[in-house]
Amino acid sequence: MNSDDPLLKILEDLLKLDDIYACMIARRNMVSVMPDTNLFNQKIMDVWDIVSVAMKNVFGIIEEYTSVGLDVMEFRLKNHSVLFFVIPETDNALVAIIPSLANKGLIEVEMENARREIVEILNREEEELVQA
Repeated sequence: MNSDDPLLKILEDLLKLDDIYACMIARRNMVSVMPDTNLFNQKIMDVWDIVSVAMKNVFGIIEEYTSVGLDVMEFRLKNHSVLFFVIPETDNALVAIIPSLANKGLIEVEMENARREIVEILNREEEELVQA
């Protein structure tokens, strides 16, 4: 990903929050946009591989239930929570790994704001493609 990528900047801004240990835009079986993993909090390294495998299963659920309104999903693994904020009209989600005891209210507000920014960027890019 290009360092000028606005989606990457959104993710890097989320990583500045103390309780967001890792984040990415992902879809089933692949990561669409991910910051440099060196920016991730080292506390997640013990669950990183497990989370990667579990995400594949979660995306199956997301794909099945977004049509009936699923837009946020969470699961806990060891001392971490993994939040999935589904990006409307795509098969992608904004994903964050946070401590289980984090202030989820604040994080959810930041994640929702980031999701809205992502949707704006994607819509703008789509309009530019249509006009080209």
